[in-house]
Amino acid sequence: MDIAITLATPEQRRQKPGDESSLGFGKFFSDHMFLMRYREGTGWHDARIVPYRPLSLDPAAMVLHYGQEIFEGLKGYRGAGGTVCLFRPEKNFERMNLSARRLCMPQIPVKEALAAVTALLRVDRGWIPGSRGTSLYIRPTMIATEPGLGVRPSAEYLFFIITGPVGSYYARGLEPVRILVEETYVRAAKGGLGEAKAGANYAASLLAAKNAKESGYDQVLWLSADGREEVEEVGTMNIFFVIGDGIVTPPLSGSILPGVTRDSVLTITRDWGMNVSERRIGMQELRRAAADGALREVFGTGTAAVISPVGALRYRGDELVVNGGAPGDVSRKLFAEISGIQYGEIFDRYGWVHRVE
Repeated sequence: MDIAITLATPEQRRQKPGDESSLGFGKFFSDHMFLMRYREGTGWHDARIVPYRPLSLDPAAMVLHYGQEIFEGLKGYRGAGGTVCLFRPEKNFERMNLSARRLCMPQIPVKEALAAVTALLRVDRGWIPGSRGTSLYIRPTMIATEPGLGVRPSAEYLFFIITGPVGSYYARGLEPVRILVEETYVRAAKGGLGEAKAGANYAASLLAAKNAKESGYDQVLWLSADGREEVEEVGTMNIFFVIGDGIVTPPLSGSILPGVTRDSVLTITRDWGMNVSERRIGMQELRRAAADGALREVFGTGTAAVISPVGALRYRGDELVVNGGAPGDVSRKLFAEISGIQYGEIFDRYGWVHRVE
């Protein structure tokens, strides 16, 4: 893929944050962005890297009216000797193509998407922070740009990638979060958009998350649309339960996002010899497990936070405290192993890391 590169002038360059300990998440953006267009009958074309700037859209662009929009999230980590490490980036673009199919959008060859990310990282290499716990967040996005009012797939699309330095998603790091079990609203139903990384899913989650935070909780635990009993996801993450000597996570049944970190956790814990199960799990089972002491740990998994331990679940007036409100051994070990691989600090026995020299 030929990529035209226009470098930012000194006047176009953005102010870099001076203190990496206060980066936060999603507040700063790098100097450049990648753009590529699609037109029905022509295919993908006009690949270029340009200075970061606002997009220009027709007011009738179909993304604004019918929500044809998908995105991904991955990170670049500063490894030893200045090498940049990408963690399983091909999985993100494979998933983006799954999302594209679900929303009637064009797919992007994974090799071309990886070439775009690699080129962009080489241009904005200086934006990748070096402190442990920091990274360069990478946000590939596709939107429908054809102007027109009529419910049908767009004939034109824009694929773009922006990046920016980030710290921990949760400022408290591995300190466990408190979760409110959501029984009024649902994240997704089987047959809907739950397994696609589409903006519509996140817009639908905002009210429940807002209500939870106003009640003193960090996020919500989503239950199944049919019956509000079976567990699905926690906030914007996949969820795991350590019960007895086993580990359980809900199966990918069409309403749950197939997380890259989720898949990594399943692979690692199976290699550890744990009794790993992808099965349905309901709130009544969790209540019983918490009551008899079998519920040892709960944690969410995702690109942004990697591993996020859960210290308490609020359900129908009861507070289910997990591991005394402290992170468990499995959570700690998983975070250490996955983050160690991501930063190139420990041997990558799975071949998950893609290095950008």
